[in-house]
Amino acid sequence: MTLRVLLATLFILQCASALPALNSSIETYHFPEGLDRAHSYGIQVKQSTGGVHTVESYSAIVSEANTTSGKGIEHNTSFALFDFEGSADLIVTYNNGPVKSAVIRPYSYGIKPTVKGNTVSFSLDRPRNVVLQVNDDIFDTLQLFTNAIETDIPSQRDPNVVYFGPGIDNGPSSKNGTLVIPSGKAVYLAPGAVVTSRLAFQNATSGSIQGRGVINPRSSGGILIEWSSNILVKDILILGAKGFSVTTGTSKNITMSGIRSMSSTGNGDGIDFFCSEDVLIDGVFLRNSDDNIALYQHRWNYYGNSKNITVQNSSLWADWAHPINIGTHGNTDKPETMDGVTIRNIDILDHREPQMWYQGCIAINPGDSNLIQNVHIEDVRVEDFRLGQLLNFRVMYNSKYNTSPGRGIRNVYVKDLVYNGSHANPSLFLGYDKDRNISNVTFVNLQVNGKSIDDNMAKPSWYYTADFVPMFANEYVEGLNFTHEQ
Repeated sequence: MTLRVLLATLFILQCASALPALNSSIETYHFPEGLDRAHSYGIQVKQSTGGVHTVESYSAIVSEANTTSGKGIEHNTSFALFDFEGSADLIVTYNNGPVKSAVIRPYSYGIKPTVKGNTVSFSLDRPRNVVLQVNDDIFDTLQLFTNAIETDIPSQRDPNVVYFGPGIDNGPSSKNGTLVIPSGKAVYLAPGAVVTSRLAFQNATSGSIQGRGVINPRSSGGILIEWSSNILVKDILILGAKGFSVTTGTSKNITMSGIRSMSSTGNGDGIDFFCSEDVLIDGVFLRNSDDNIALYQHRWNYYGNSKNITVQNSSLWADWAHPINIGTHGNTDKPETMDGVTIRNIDILDHREPQMWYQGCIAINPGDSNLIQNVHIEDVRVEDFRLGQLLNFRVMYNSKYNTSPGRGIRNVYVKDLVYNGSHANPSLFLGYDKDRNISNVTFVNLQVNGKSIDDNMAKPSWYYTADFVPMFANEYVEGLNFTHEQ
């Protein structure tokens, strides 16, 4: 072999070694600094063609309420991220002992793992968010966050892009812990990027935050959007926020797509909206130390009605408070209305709230002279949560937060709500008085532990259909109906 041929051959081999494996559609990435490695799980992923990829796992903190002190009891948990196209086979090694049982949640995905020794194997037929739970331990879990492979990566040289590269705060610096993004700018968090500031849009008419990086704020919430419109937040992870992961107030045309949030501190809500319109929350995974999703009216400097809000295709795990909370705050002096809320295709993985005031996997609790109307809930699956209520619809006056009772709840349609579990307290439907009541609530195909609940079910004539949920509805609830459709 001549020297020229040898050099050409070596060049070809060198180029080939830098390329992804042939037919491989998996992309893994790591965080060079800023996140703590986790050690409970070893993760490998492969496809029918191509090699085996190692996926690094990282540590997060979640918590539960200590009912003696009121403080949080913290627990370590694990998460990992990767991208793929098509399907992927995972081999997960549990490093803390033998695996006696393993489940993949949400259960509705129908993913059945195979256990051999301390190894759990399963497949994903598409990118999605799943939780591997071993030996019935709800804290030492592995949260797997997967995406389709990115195709719209912006250029770092684009003047309209605020770019954060791998590492800690490898981008523009913030002031007082908050980086205000100019209107029209796109923020991109590259794989491996960790941002320790809150990112904010204020009085912006357009903008976005997206990528494969992490917002891990040191002293605040993760994202603030106020008095703004046409904002997209996509695919990022917000980890350990010291407050709400996302706060949006008096804004319009806002989309939250594919984001993940995990928190452990007090008031550690996931996504909160105040007085906003034309909102879409789609494909999110939230595990938080307060409400996962809260839809409110007036508070602080946010004013105005809310309308056209959709929450869909998401998984919610509330270690504290509610998975979905609607109502509470408002403007007694100038009453507001929330009109048109759609909740569909949701998996509720957990709910633990010792306080009766704040129970309910889905709570509709108008106070402060709020009116909530035209709510559509469909295809919601509730797993066996730890402590709370399935539903809490209540026109309330909570002296800790309200200056007046709510005005009412009107026109709620709930279809294909399924609950399987044994820890639910009775659901409560409570109007405040004859003028501040609950009216026109229809359940279609409500199923509790495999039993269909409808007004024509076999029951003693003196029983209420609601008794079989179980649910208590007071005298200020009108037009409560349970039906069944094929």
